[in-house]
Amino acid sequence: MHNSGMFPQKTSTSTVRVATALLLLAGLLPAAHAGLAIALNSADGTVSLIDTESYKVIGKSIACKEPHHLMATPDDKSVIVACSASNQLVYFDPLTGKEQKRVRNISDPYQIGFSPDGKWFVATSLRLDRVDIYDARSLTLKARIPAPRTPSHIAFDDAGRFAFITLQDSNEVMAINLQTLKKEWVIPVGPTPAGILMAPDNRHLMVGIMGEGVVEVIDWQAQKTLRKIPTDTAAHNLHPRGDGRHYFVSNRSVSGGSISLLDTKTWTVIEKYDVPGGPDDMEVRADGKELWATARFGRRVQVIDLTTKQLKISIPVGSSPHGVFFTGHAPRK
Repeated sequence: MHNSGMFPQKTSTSTVRVATALLLLAGLLPAAHAGLAIALNSADGTVSLIDTESYKVIGKSIACKEPHHLMATPDDKSVIVACSASNQLVYFDPLTGKEQKRVRNISDPYQIGFSPDGKWFVATSLRLDRVDIYDARSLTLKARIPAPRTPSHIAFDDAGRFAFITLQDSNEVMAINLQTLKKEWVIPVGPTPAGILMAPDNRHLMVGIMGEGVVEVIDWQAQKTLRKIPTDTAAHNLHPRGDGRHYFVSNRSVSGGSISLLDTKTWTVIEKYDVPGGPDDMEVRADGKELWATARFGRRVQVIDLTTKQLKISIPVGSSPHGVFFTGHAPRK
């Protein structure tokens, strides 16, 4: 809360605290935590709640059976946990960590995403080899598209005309036309493609190729690979730094791990940070000073100081932590 609009500038800190407490008791202010990170523990079926200032776990909530990814709604008012084995979505309040609602009959959601135009909600069914497309508002199923083998991560073009899906076990990328709700094309890529994101120019797709330790850059309109950029062993996922140019690449090695920083102007790796435990999903502070990453094999959330380029703190969480989110994040481009 911004105090200057409610209290005179010279009001004492203790007076402000008392007044704030009275407002909370009166129900006039939300009982939200000042800085909360939500980390998904896939193997435990829980989410860990972390104070972003003290770096302490302050709570844990039950999610569901076999949750594999989480993401925020476009307005950042909810965090959605996709529960593949229990065929549902669980919504959490990102400010309090409390469960908001459950949406059932969402078949085997592994990875999820909203199209940029707000029209579609896309879910990959990794075990069932298909991609389901729902109306974003009603979550009514509109299309079910076969996607052999092992559809994994999702990206979109800026206009929301296409969804791009990595197929991990057939070493391909598939494009789905969101106007016709049909498969548009499939092209081969390197072994075990995982994370996929659209570059800021809306022309290049960036794909983490775990089997080669590279980011493969694709001209999606020409449907061809342009280059492969070495990052490190088991290049897995990508996340924007928020400056419209640089992207972090998590290299999810079982024996260690690192995160590379990719420059999309020069298509080169310009920095690399040692991040043990198999870094996977990431989040960046709004001020650009910290990178948070879940360590899938280390049961931790790792916080990297982007000024010193060193691991700042390692936060113990649950088993096989996957996604991580907090509201004070950097832009998504």
